[in-house]
Amino acid sequence: REEGVSLEIVEYLKPPPSPSELKSILTKLGIGARDLMRRKEAPFKTLDLGRESLSEDDLVQAMAENPVLIERPIVVNGERAAIGRPPEQVLEIFK
Repeated sequence: REEGVSLEIVEYLKPPPSPSELKSILTKLGIGARDLMRRKEAPFKTLDLGRESLSEDDLVQAMAENPVLIERPIVVNGERAAIGRPPEQVLEIFK
């Protein structure tokens, strides 16, 4: 907002993004599902999501069912997206 950008804030814990929405975000971010996961959250450990045998679809489904696993904040601007850690990283998608 300080940069003059209008924002729509989506609190993804209610309702969580669908698997197709997550896949779209991953494409815009240019990363795989594992790279978007918060590995220190309890569901990551209890569901044993660190297993290499899990597919992208398995991981996306796990994030859709357990949105606390999704790294945040994510900012989307058209076909580009950025994870807001550090916050300055977000400004790149508005240039």
